[in-house]
Amino acid sequence: MTTMTSHDVLYAVERLRGIAVRTPLLTSSVVDSFLGRTVVVKAENQQRTGSFKLRGAYNAVAALGETDRDAGVVAASSGNHAQALALAARLLHSTATVVIPADAPTAKVEAIQALGARIHTYDHAKERRDAIVHQLAYQSGLTIVPSSNDHRVIAGAGTVAWEMLQEAPNLAAIVVPVGGGGLLAGTALAAQAHNPRMQVIGVEPVTGNDMHRSLRAGRPVPIPTPATIADGLRHTEPAPRAFEIIRQLVTDVITVPENEIADAMAFLWSHYRTAAEPSGAVALAGLLRAAHRLPDGPIGVVVSGGNVDWPAYRQLLDIAMERKGRAHAAPVLR
Repeated sequence: MTTMTSHDVLYAVERLRGIAVRTPLLTSSVVDSFLGRTVVVKAENQQRTGSFKLRGAYNAVAALGETDRDAGVVAASSGNHAQALALAARLLHSTATVVIPADAPTAKVEAIQALGARIHTYDHAKERRDAIVHQLAYQSGLTIVPSSNDHRVIAGAGTVAWEMLQEAPNLAAIVVPVGGGGLLAGTALAAQAHNPRMQVIGVEPVTGNDMHRSLRAGRPVPIPTPATIADGLRHTEPAPRAFEIIRQLVTDVITVPENEIADAMAFLWSHYRTAAEPSGAVALAGLLRAAHRLPDGPIGVVVSGGNVDWPAYRQLLDIAMERKGRAHAAPVLR
């Protein structure tokens, strides 16, 4: 069994008081009627830095000793963890170095720069980001703060579900996006402590199905770098620490195609008036695809982030709305 428990999440709750925003739960009577059940959407796109990542990054940096914080921290990220680490370092009087893809969304790059982090870019098709991180850490004496493979990061991510369950204690299931697995693992820890019968469902793109494959194989299974609009979910293998928790506590991981991710972005705007990046909309796409497979009762959905470039967001929404117009119907449940 994992050595992590819900107590780790509770410690993170206390550490994050006054730091992380208690993001709202959004509801829609139209969606509830459409699905025949209550749905609550946790809007982590309204969190500081635009995603849930601040929770884990701050919890991890705050736990470091003074010497390690003074030396600085480093991490690889598609963008959101980098922003979160940059803010955490600033708040805790440390410095951050981040390794991000050369093609990261402009909105994320500009936000990272504004927070004062040092940026090192890489070509994800040719270079191994973790090797770059380890080299930078060795050369400059930096502490690595992984985006998922760290118990403090996982515990911080678990505070999302802890907050949800304080306001909506009767949820039958929580649906969560899956990248490296930190958010899914933290959610499972919080849900297990609240109600062992509660289902926790992960959702990832069809093209980035490393967690789905790994659960069925019973071990981490690497895949090629995924081609998906969900840039925050382009992981090639589950984080080992997160995977062990997920393997024990998560009900299932389902996959969704690219067009349904874009549809979910439009759905969130149309019915909840909230803007999600593709990675942030994946969980709702999973609910729309697989609602019939979920237990009866209220469902919680985590919108994990909203950091998307406006031109890309507008284009994806236009495509989704055109597709909906041609179908003359709401998204089909499968």
